[in-house]
Amino acid sequence: MRSTLLAVALILGAWLAAGQTASPKASAPKTTPKQTVAGSKQPVKKRPVAWRPIQQQPTPERYKQIQQALIDKGYLQGTATGVWGPESMAALKRFQEEQKLEATGKLDSLSLIRLGLGPKKVEP
Repeated sequence: MRSTLLAVALILGAWLAAGQTASPKASAPKTTPKQTVAGSKQPVKKRPVAWRPIQQQPTPERYKQIQQALIDKGYLQGTATGVWGPESMAALKRFQEEQKLEATGKLDSLSLIRLGLGPKKVEP
């Protein structure tokens, strides 16, 4: 019986010792020194990070749809290839000018809506 108690005590002691291997300093949270404005004691104020979605580049299939709309409206000649090049940009710029939009030649939501390629209403 004594040997059993001794074995349990040794196992329990070893288990407790293993759980306390980390020193109190190692478990304390790390702090970083505060940054200050150069030449002053005032801390640097961090600006809040604004969440902004990253605009994705259209797929070749979407480029084809846009080019086809420009072809249908007479602004682009040829066939829709899905490759957005200088001819496509020039056609879009002419379209934007005639639509009284900012003529940048770059795709934007107003241009897509005017081309009939904007968001569609979903009927319930």
